[in-house]
Amino acid sequence: MLQAIGHILPIALAVAISSVPIMATIVILLSPKGTRTGLPFLIGWVLGMAVVVTLCTIGAQAIPAPRSDRREATAIAVAEILVGIALVVVAIVEWRRARRHPSDALPKWLATVDKLGPWSAFGIAFALNIRPKGLLLAIAAGLAIRAENLSAGESAIVIAIYTIIGALTVAVPVILTLADRKGMQPRLIELKGWVAHNSVTVTALILLLIGVVIIGAGLANL
Repeated sequence: MLQAIGHILPIALAVAISSVPIMATIVILLSPKGTRTGLPFLIGWVLGMAVVVTLCTIGAQAIPAPRSDRREATAIAVAEILVGIALVVVAIVEWRRARRHPSDALPKWLATVDKLGPWSAFGIAFALNIRPKGLLLAIAAGLAIRAENLSAGESAIVIAIYTIIGALTVAVPVILTLADRKGMQPRLIELKGWVAHNSVTVTALILLLIGVVIIGAGLANL
């Protein structure tokens, strides 16, 4: 189980620093409805992450278990390589797009989340977990868990750790804002500007590194 935790930690970190949920959280918390919609958004994000990675882990069980003494089946290693390559491609595409069209403006859909009610905020947060980047990272986590042939209980613990780490960058601002909304306002405004200016580059770099790590893990187990 410790090996599985070690494998999912960098993947969970990539989820945590994903710019879209962070920016959505900031916009919601800065809105007049922030105290009403912040917590439903957090719940939707956490629940969606847990559900998606659980489904990916269950889906990975369809990969045949190794019949030899090797720790991972060749099929799992190949799947990891493919997911790693996909993450590298996504990272390169996003980085090139940001270089060609630099902008600090929010995407149109993101600029409207401050008008959401509690249930809409919950639904949006849940749906953010099925973005291509989110799905690729969840698949990578599911493969890492499957590779260690863990029991159901051990898998649940690893998934819980993955979810907690991945949700930190949404949970911390929400909790701090609920505790001290006025004191958090200037910090959220400053953070919003920084994320808008640097998020694409940082996210692309992290995805690139995580993709290379996953490719390396797959190659090592062929």
